[in-house]
Amino acid sequence: MTPLLALHKNGVTIAVKLTPSASKDAFVRVDQNADGKKELRASVTAVPEKGKANAALIKLISKKLRIPKSSLQLIKGAQSQHKTILIEGPPGEILSQLKNTFHELSLMP
Repeated sequence: MTPLLALHKNGVTIAVKLTPSASKDAFVRVDQNADGKKELRASVTAVPEKGKANAALIKLISKKLRIPKSSLQLIKGAQSQHKTILIEGPPGEILSQLKNTFHELSLMP
């Protein structure tokens, strides 16, 4: 498991770098940041004010990864482009689902 995905006591976390005010809502790619950690690069059309971009990110993750919004929680980075999202549930099932979906979306080899 890479730093992109990490086990958490309540599920699995995913590291995201968010670009707000973009032309479309999308997952862009998996990148390495300046610290050498992998992040899912995502863009949303929502502006970064009053939590609008964060809400759009949760909606995007829910839709693309087929995970209920109620299972997603922003646990770090509310005021930053670098965010940590918690996906609540059984870690084994979540990791399997994420890996399959990332392959389907051509985000990982």
